[in-house]
Amino acid sequence: MNEKRSILYSDFNCPFCYAMHERLYEMNLLTRCEWRGVQHASHLPRPMKPWQGSLGAELRHEVAVVQRLAAGLPIALPPGKPNTKPAIEQAVALLRHDPSHAMTFVRETYRAFWCEGKDISDPEVLRQLVEQAGGSLESMSTIDNEDRLVAHEWEAAWHQTGQAGVPLLVSPDHYLLVGCVPADDINRFFS
Repeated sequence: MNEKRSILYSDFNCPFCYAMHERLYEMNLLTRCEWRGVQHASHLPRPMKPWQGSLGAELRHEVAVVQRLAAGLPIALPPGKPNTKPAIEQAVALLRHDPSHAMTFVRETYRAFWCEGKDISDPEVLRQLVEQAGGSLESMSTIDNEDRLVAHEWEAAWHQTGQAGVPLLVSPDHYLLVGCVPADDINRFFS
């Protein structure tokens, strides 16, 4: 029997999404999810720019909150937040053309940003992450209009949920779980 999967809307530059992704991975629940990358902050620059002042304080606060919500999660304060469209489109291309390496790429992309502060809007960084995930160089060069359309459709579907935040889990029965929530809430959602 083919079980329907929940949809996980997530953005690489959101520390709460990173924490939720790691939690689902550790709980062996990612296979019950269809990951969909969305941009919750599409205005962010390429390449990534350092954040200072109030933006830097906001980023420090987000990381501190995640450290409290997910004690033990490896996370470091990145210098800023990049535009994630290139990384999302790369994930789409892998999911469509090289699915055996796609979720490894997704996990490694979160870690590259949240543990190492790498600019995941940089094509060279993305190329390295594809290789690190075991993907082929053809996977890197196959981002096409269909991949961009899929990314756009994911974004539109996320907006149609009426939720503005990520991470967002949507069950096959349309129940929603919003934010980086405790493991007990996740278990209830999937039971």
